[in-house]
Amino acid sequence: MPKTPSPQSLSGLDRRTVAAWAADCAERTLSLFEQEAPDDPRAREAIARARAFSRGELSAAGEITRRFVAGRAAASASTPAGVAAARSAAQAAGVAHMGAHALGAAAYAVAAVSASRPQDAAAADHEIDAQFELLSTEAASALRRLPLLGSNSAGPLGAGLLASGVLGSTIREIQSRLLV
Repeated sequence: MPKTPSPQSLSGLDRRTVAAWAADCAERTLSLFEQEAPDDPRAREAIARARAFSRGELSAAGEITRRFVAGRAAASASTPAGVAAARSAAQAAGVAHMGAHALGAAAYAVAAVSASRPQDAAAADHEIDAQFELLSTEAASALRRLPLLGSNSAGPLGAGLLASGVLGSTIREIQSRLLV
């Protein structure tokens, strides 16, 4: 019997659609990582792969095997902002595997911006606003098909790291704005 995909997977077309937005979110914070690790190309390459995947130039199968590369780049960063920026890029690359990673890319980008401006209480809200300005109608529609954070355990929106703390509250905020 074939395995039923997780509702967090999204269709191939939806993953390609949200991969472009995830890359946009991650790219907004890429400089925070590159300031700390200018000789580490992994985060930039992950964003480029997410964009290439969104254009249909890369296969999901090929990207699944490489999705952890950018995450390891976080070890090259020395601040919470740099680490979060690298993880945002890794989540963007992970969209080829599972569409829900797009929300992870957005949440880590918000965390990176917030960490880089700790005195700015509105930094997170401003970043989410900027992300929504980049969000196409098609990508918003695809993201609405994802289960709400914590309601489905078969993927990144389950009970793991993305469901707790600042990442979890950011994803909840994004999902609530999508439903308006």
